[in-house]
Amino acid sequence: MADFINLLNFWTLFGFFGQVLFFLRFLAQWIHSERVGRSEIPVYFWYFSIAGGIIILIYSFHIKDLVFIIGQSLALVIYVRNVVLIKKESRQTASEIFER
Repeated sequence: MADFINLLNFWTLFGFFGQVLFFLRFLAQWIHSERVGRSEIPVYFWYFSIAGGIIILIYSFHIKDLVFIIGQSLALVIYVRNVVLIKKESRQTASEIFER
């Protein structure tokens, strides 16, 4: 038990916080899909992904885990690209509305 308590330092809690944010993306997507009555990914799913991914990436650099560093780095590119695409689509939709 004492060994477990010794593991609860700033970095461990920081890593857990990243995991919590990462988990919240699934919870948020599930709640959103239940509200709209179909499977749908809301934009805040990607923001939770980015926030959790950045924290987990920082944590993985701290623990020097190459597997997590590479995995989170590549995943973050995808998360950010999805937000860029969503923003681009919403700007196009807004301009189409104003052109009418």
